[in-house]
Amino acid sequence: MVQKARIRLASTNPKKLQEICDQVKRIVERTGVHISGPVPLPTKKLRVPVRKSPCGEGTATWDRWEMRIHKRLIDIDADERTMRQVMRIRVPDDVYIEIELK
Repeated sequence: MVQKARIRLASTNPKKLQEICDQVKRIVERTGVHISGPVPLPTKKLRVPVRKSPCGEGTATWDRWEMRIHKRLIDIDADERTMRQVMRIRVPDDVYIEIELK
């Protein structure tokens, strides 16, 4: 039986997230392993409304700040050679990667 690996990626920068997904896809295509994904998961939107006036006086005007967290899910058959190459990918600081073996 072939062991499966589930790779979860999350980032606030969608371009860097896509680059990592493309690197994983290239590795998997080169080694000839079955891949499912990358599946885009719902984007989490963190909203923070803040008063514009620093002292609290004046009109009640608000800035609405938002941070979006983009997520991807990739399932692959985990043979040793493929997983070793996936572990060697240089991941930027703002991309979070989680690899789970099933």
